[in-house]
Amino acid sequence: MQKLSGLFYGFLKIAARTQRLGLGMIRVAILVVFVWIGGLKFWNYEAEGIVPFVANSPFMSFFYNGEASEYKDYKLKEGEFDAAKHAWHEKNNTYGFSHGLGLLIMGIGILTFLGFFSARAGLAGEVLAIVMTLGTLSFLVTTPEVWVPDLGSGEYGFPLLSGAGRLVIKDTVILAGAVVLLSDTAQKLLARRKA
Repeated sequence: MQKLSGLFYGFLKIAARTQRLGLGMIRVAILVVFVWIGGLKFWNYEAEGIVPFVANSPFMSFFYNGEASEYKDYKLKEGEFDAAKHAWHEKNNTYGFSHGLGLLIMGIGILTFLGFFSARAGLAGEVLAIVMTLGTLSFLVTTPEVWVPDLGSGEYGFPLLSGAGRLVIKDTVILAGAVVLLSDTAQKLLARRKA
């Protein structure tokens, strides 16, 4: 029993020294996720997939040329091509907005990663990551597609997340990681100011 207690204590001592590693892992994870997801915004299927989120958002719908409810008639499954629906998305600015958003998302990931080398760059990336994830989480309120629809099973609405809702809710983890990085970076910048 005492040996087991000693092993556990040893494990705790090792675990206590992994904070720097964990912070670095969060920084790299944000880079990978943001650059990958941002890069996907240059593919038509991804641009078409975010339309319900953007069209229903009071903060972003103005980026599109069409009326918010129009998108429902032009939805495509991932990988599907329909020339008439594609033309609507071109006219709607679906692809143009998605490309701009992709660049923004990749930029945020890169700035956050640059926090390894520059606290100020990291700070900018962390603040932007927090703002972006709060914006994404707002879709839980503005986008009907995040909840399972009433199709007769009796299982629908809050708290039953659809595929779209499960995609959105994961941003709570990114938000938490960005807040931890922001705190660490702020501590570093304050320590430099005192020196």
